[in-house]
Amino acid sequence: MIDWSTWTPQERATLCFISKEGRVLLIDKKRGLGAGKINGPGGKIEPGESAIDCAIREVQEEICVTPLGVEERGVLRFQFVDGYSLICTVFLATDWEGEPLETDEATPFWFAIDEIPFGRMWADDRHWLPGILAGGHFDAWFEFDGDTMLSREVRWTVPPTARLCATPV
Repeated sequence: MIDWSTWTPQERATLCFISKEGRVLLIDKKRGLGAGKINGPGGKIEPGESAIDCAIREVQEEICVTPLGVEERGVLRFQFVDGYSLICTVFLATDWEGEPLETDEATPFWFAIDEIPFGRMWADDRHWLPGILAGGHFDAWFEFDGDTMLSREVRWTVPPTARLCATPV
């Protein structure tokens, strides 16, 4: 059992989802943690960089667009049984500039919110992503053994309000 009150992450990262008009822009990640999975653009926070600046930079690097209307929506805490630990700030953008392009890191795809491919994503995503797309804000704690989620806790600080959720939150 993890004592989250004394837990310290090894790394800090961000995710940034862009959603507009009932669709969400996701990526097929080509390398790094989560390679081969569908997710939002994101990555590690560099020394001296704010979480929001990291989120914007990572979207620009991974899919060549600049997210606009970026708002923090949650914090993910991950502990892996191999010892790796990560805290990830999740952002949601309501608009963007540029055209999403494939890069060495990712292939972008638009999905209808009710067609998000959760079967190709990290197991935790189905427990919070629909909620942020429906207006929610959250804090969450997860334990993983590789790709297998061992435990989860999601607390909604602002409950989802829109009826966009394809899966219960």
